Amino acid sequence: MDDSQNPNNNLSDSSLESADTVVEQPSAAPVASSETLDAAPEQPQPANPPEPINSIQGEDTAAKQPPAQSTRPAQPKMSLLQRIRRFIGKANIYVLLFILILIIAGIATFASYRSSNSTTSKSNINGQTLSAQDLQNLKNNNTTVGDATETLTIASNSIFNGQVLVKSNLDVAGTIRVGGALSLPGITVSGTSAFDSVQIGNNLSIAGNAAITGALTIQKSISVSGNATFSGVISAPTINIDQLILNKDLQLNRHIEAGGQTPHVSSGTAVGGGGTVSLNGSDTSGTVNINFGSGPPAGILANISFINAFNQTPHVVITPVGSSCANLNYYVNRGTTSFSIGTTNSGTGGTSCSFDYFVVD
Repeated sequence: MDDSQNPNNNLSDSSLESADTVVEQPSAAPVASSETLDAAPEQPQPANPPEPINSIQGEDTAAKQPPAQSTRPAQPKMSLLQRIRRFIGKANIYVLLFILILIIAGIATFASYRSSNSTTSKSNINGQTLSAQDLQNLKNNNTTVGDATETLTIASNSIFNGQVLVKSNLDVAGTIRVGGALSLPGITVSGTSAFDSVQIGNNLSIAGNAAITGALTIQKSISVSGNATFSGVISAPTINIDQLILNKDLQLNRHIEAGGQTPHVSSGTAVGGGGTVSLNGSDTSGTVNINFGSGPPAGILANISFINAFNQTPHVVITPVGSSCANLNYYVNRGTTSFSIGTTNSGTGGTSCSFDYFVVD
């Protein structure tokens, strides 16, 4: 067979390699520093790499050929320090500040967590159990058991025959029952309290409202500076009131006794020569006794002056006592400080008569 007709020869002639093609073999290069790597220029790539040539039978022979070796020399591996320095050189200053803030916040959070764990561990109080020997030591000697960081737990009931002194706070989870007297310099109760009997030797001051469901007995005086409202009956042997204001009717089941000092009384000209007058009563009510003298004329029989003046001119009612004053045409003159009894005709000399009076404002 002619060599020109041999397909193998044709394949050899059309090989990727030509007489002008130079294949460079990679050579071992020394490891370059980071400055050398940054300064080394990149090798140019071929503009038009050769296309793989198919065989005459149409089979792809490119897969069977070994891959073409790169003409670019192998890059040496960078160390961690070199990578960090290269990243810092390319990173933005604001990104670095943000990372720094995150690191500081993480350190502060970790320190706070450690501090809280340390405080919690210090606040825990360890328990301690008393043995039989410890109890015997407490009985015979003045022994200190444990310290302030430990807790003494007594599961059984305990009886102290002597005194018990608590130098710090006392917290009681249950009920406190005191069989004897309880002496306290001060007591503060935030909730509701029930007392069977309370005796207060000094003053009792109540800042808020006080409700008494039972009877209230006061051995001495009671002073109320404000108003007092009673929905029930007030029972008292004596009530001394400066002023009484009634909004409804006044009902008196017994007599009205008008007390007070006796007013001053003086005789008028109508009692005659040697005549006298006297008075028995108070500003509110009383009796005026008249003794006629010789030749009594008409006019004023008696003048009565009040001990306490009225706020306005009062109402004065007089009534003759008996028939001895029946022939007198009597009348009254009144004012806020006094009133007088007069007659329009003369009385009988040597006789006497009386007038009852009632004065109301």
